[in-house]
Amino acid sequence: MKRLGLSAAAGTIALVLGVAMPARALIVFDPNNYVQNVLTAARELQQINNQITSLQNEAQMLINQAKNLANLPYSSLQQLQSSIQRTQQLLAQAQRIAYDVAQIDRAFSTSYAPATSSQSNQLLVTNAQSRWQNTYAATQDALRVQAGIVGNLDTNRSQTSALVTSSQSASGALQATQAGNQILALQAQQLADLTAAVAAQGRAQNLEAAQRASAQDQGREQLRRFLTPGQGYQSSNVQMFH
Repeated sequence: MKRLGLSAAAGTIALVLGVAMPARALIVFDPNNYVQNVLTAARELQQINNQITSLQNEAQMLINQAKNLANLPYSSLQQLQSSIQRTQQLLAQAQRIAYDVAQIDRAFSTSYAPATSSQSNQLLVTNAQSRWQNTYAATQDALRVQAGIVGNLDTNRSQTSALVTSSQSASGALQATQAGNQILALQAQQLADLTAAVAAQGRAQNLEAAQRASAQDQGREQLRRFLTPGQGYQSSNVQMFH
């Protein structure tokens, strides 16, 4: 009787285990749910990649902005200013009749004024000497200015080469703009040198022309005095400057 009870209990346990264990071990696979999970993960991964790309683009933009705002490491301003100052100093050292309107007006109202019968022979001679000295000084000044400008050519050549190199190797917009501005400044300095040379040469030529015109006028006055009786003209004072 006792054995019969144990057998019945064992059978009951086996039946319970036989029914319960397969129910726990069963795995249910839902294909639709799996696909949705994969698609969701893919979209999230794509969003992460987009964010990474956006951050990379922003970082590159900041790098480019830094390059665009970087100053040009080379400057030719000091050399250009020195060249201009040398030319200005040469012009300021003009002798006798310089680049001054009031001074020019005074000279042409005195030594370059037309000869008159009221002027003494000595004054005519003095005016002629003054005009010759003005022409001589202006010619010397023109040559000195030209020599100074020629001296600037080597500096201009080296500055041009350095600025072109800086422009070609510019890392950003600001550096390229600054290099371009300095090249324009160099061209302006060269134009100023050319203007100075033309002004100095023109001054010398104009004073020489004025000297010839005054000499012809004075020559006519001297000839008139020589041919007019009673003028008391002394041949020792007859001096012509051409």
